[in-house]
Amino acid sequence: MVIRKSTGAAAAALILVSASPAHAAGDPAMCNADGIPAVLSPAAALFDARAAWLDRRSLVWPAAPEGIYRLYHSTTAGIVAQAGTPVRGADGALPLAATATAIPAAFAWLGKGPVLMLGAADESRIGTLHKGQLVLVREDAQGKVLDATHVQVAGALDDLYATAERLADLGATPAQGRTGFKIWAPTARNVALCTYDSGTAPARAATPMRFDAATGVWSATVPANLSGKYFKYAVDVYANGSGIVRNLVTDPYAVSLTTDSRRAYIADLADPRLRPAGWERDAPPANKVQAQPDMSIYELHVRDFSVNDATVSAANRGKYTAFTEKTSDGMRHLAALSRAGLTDVHLLPVYDIATVPESGCAVPDTARLRALAPDSDVQQQLTGLTRQTDCYNWGYDPYHYSAPEGSYSTDAADGAKRIVEFRQMVMALHGIGLRVGMDVVYNHTFAGGQDGKSVLDRIVPGYYHRLDAKGAIERSTCCDNTATEHRMMGKLMIDSAELWTKHYHIDSFRFDLMGHQPRATMEALQRRVDAAAGRHVNLIGEGWNFGEVANGARFVQASQLSLNGSGIGTFSDRGRDAVRGGGAGDAGNDMLARQGYVNGLFYAPNGSAMQTKEQLMKAADLVKVSLAGAVRGYPLTTYTGAVRKLEDIDYGGQPAGYAAAPGETVNYVENHDNQTLYDLNAFRLPLATSAADRARVQMLAAAINTFSQGVAYFHAGFDILRSKSLDRNSFESGDWFNRLDWTYRDNYFGTGLPPAADNGKDYALMRPLLANAALKPAPADIAFARDTFRDLLKIRAGSTLFRLRTAQDVAQRLRFHNTGPAQVPTVIAAQLDGSGYPGAAYRSIVYLINVDKVERKIAVPQEARRPYALHPVQRAANAGDPRAAQAQYDRDTGTFTVPARTAVVFVEALPRN
Repeated sequence: MVIRKSTGAAAAALILVSASPAHAAGDPAMCNADGIPAVLSPAAALFDARAAWLDRRSLVWPAAPEGIYRLYHSTTAGIVAQAGTPVRGADGALPLAATATAIPAAFAWLGKGPVLMLGAADESRIGTLHKGQLVLVREDAQGKVLDATHVQVAGALDDLYATAERLADLGATPAQGRTGFKIWAPTARNVALCTYDSGTAPARAATPMRFDAATGVWSATVPANLSGKYFKYAVDVYANGSGIVRNLVTDPYAVSLTTDSRRAYIADLADPRLRPAGWERDAPPANKVQAQPDMSIYELHVRDFSVNDATVSAANRGKYTAFTEKTSDGMRHLAALSRAGLTDVHLLPVYDIATVPESGCAVPDTARLRALAPDSDVQQQLTGLTRQTDCYNWGYDPYHYSAPEGSYSTDAADGAKRIVEFRQMVMALHGIGLRVGMDVVYNHTFAGGQDGKSVLDRIVPGYYHRLDAKGAIERSTCCDNTATEHRMMGKLMIDSAELWTKHYHIDSFRFDLMGHQPRATMEALQRRVDAAAGRHVNLIGEGWNFGEVANGARFVQASQLSLNGSGIGTFSDRGRDAVRGGGAGDAGNDMLARQGYVNGLFYAPNGSAMQTKEQLMKAADLVKVSLAGAVRGYPLTTYTGAVRKLEDIDYGGQPAGYAAAPGETVNYVENHDNQTLYDLNAFRLPLATSAADRARVQMLAAAINTFSQGVAYFHAGFDILRSKSLDRNSFESGDWFNRLDWTYRDNYFGTGLPPAADNGKDYALMRPLLANAALKPAPADIAFARDTFRDLLKIRAGSTLFRLRTAQDVAQRLRFHNTGPAQVPTVIAAQLDGSGYPGAAYRSIVYLINVDKVERKIAVPQEARRPYALHPVQRAANAGDPRAAQAQYDRDTGTFTVPARTAVVFVEALPRN
């Protein structure tokens, strides 16, 4: 995810103007008023929403005292409810009876209050009344207002229109001789379909749509196959505070769009004309991932991949089609990783993004940027000038969940082009043996309410987003949180994931802030995508526990501590923080003081803080937690000598072990968020550490991640010492601070102070580092990291012992040596028992990771007399790390000698038959 500081001009408040006169529902002129909606009937007032519907007939008003309650309704949004006076401007009122009914668990977060019930005679009217303004009023005996509130609608709509959850044809469905359109808009008063011949042509027709009271769906059928045309909907709906408005909107189920998402594209994704040659034969590489722990993932941004690659043709740089250029430096790099054992490329968001212009990209003068000093602040000033127009963003600003992003297409104006080119990208990656994963962000939208880039809330106001106790949209994720616990928002997420699986051959998904979604919804999604693919689709995500849903406040979350047993993986911060030190949000002196296991904690202090041997040994224990896959029941001999299950070891007030199986843990030390590890090490390693040793430290972290049970996850460029010139949040820092160099000559450390908005307060710390040429790696250092990383992938891929399937496997086959109070805390020593294990390749494996600045000897007497030899990959003539070949094993004493800052693997061959 990205912590967003600002959303730019696109999120500015929308000014509503009256339509004069309002166009009739069938008038094509109404379809050409892109942008500002018409106010058909302005609201008399904006009400908060302190009450909530529980179902179609009952509602709750938390903390409200006893009184006389009425539900007032108005078709013109004219209700005035001022304290001390009778209600004015209503068409009528429905009496409500207070009951002793218990508040359902799903609404317990609201707090206690009277449950109010409609009379049985009014129940049949309530669906229609939801199409206008509804205000809940508490009155005195004389009918004067004591208090008034709007009512949150989700509970009623989910009950009234539950059957809509089973619909399979929302959106546009072209067929021979006809095209059907369906949109779920149960509170809309009227909906008209607007169709266009192109992305810029005036409307060809405005077709009134029909309402189905059973499902809440509006539908229309046009007697022609409109494939290749475009459409929008004109939705007349009540919006609290705005009145009755006519919103001209795209479709939440849009499968493609025109430039900048102005109109939705009509397409049958099964149409042969949208299939690149060979698409019907496309499939992920066979048997590369047979179980979730087999996954090793490279997280990659589409634009980063090729925009800086001179071996890619100019027209394809930064585009989906760059992946089709098989001989480019970037594709050669990915192919080499695939051959080494990498299984998946996970693409940062590639659905339609709200904050990326899809044409006319403006970029700063790179020649001028290159000429500036390494610690200058001018680079960030120049890139800041084009921040909103440079077509760069990570993409955590969802606009349309099921349409490919247009800025990555060679022609954003053509709705078909992005579909075909996305598929070409998938085929190209499959062709070099890599599966394709998507980073998806269903936990929020870029905008809500009547904002011009709001889709969901302008169709069914107040439904799709999670609201607080006063009816405001929650924003704990950074932006407008969606409510995937509501039937139709959960359905939208599941339908979208199914579409990407079925029509784009996506093999795995990474869910941003997955802990904001219900576990039950994620499990339903798992079943649906598996069925769509005809095989298991791997799901991983961020299981952080925070915000309004924290600790199960609204539902059982898809979070670290709540997903165990589901088979869905979550990112583990246990090993991450222990390995690199500190936490995800470190700033200021903490970036210096909070050293970690690989960058000097206690054994190589940088002088910024007092550190103890006990802290180092605690970090070593957490590294072992990671190496054991963070499985709950694994027994670890801790630094005190006590044997404790991982779930009984403390990690910041949480259990260090949280997973039921290793595949539920995603191990990482760096991803798109925060500084790269190379940049963190610029702060945390002692200043005198050589560039060669900095590369070694990076590969120590890689070894820990590669040898850890569970999923191995790496940020693109981690293997070539990627730097973002110390930028802690490069989500909109442009190409300059996000570059990758597939020629291996530069890692881009020291290319200017990073953008001031997120980094300015630490410029005093950054300037001397960026100006220090000794901190910048030479091409030889980058090559060392590249080749060593590939060797680590080969070692992991070569034995299932690094990819154990079950918690029982981990408990039975993984054993740590060099533990307890007498340990050498700078060395991890572990043994993997391969006896009888499918795919083990060896009878036994011993790996050792020495993070110290000096050689270390580790005696393991119980391993004496066993015929261990250095792993074939590490003893090969072309091994990436020549120092590893200096490691020794004394068979007589069971003593291993490990060179400084080196990870080594010893293997015992299987007995010959």
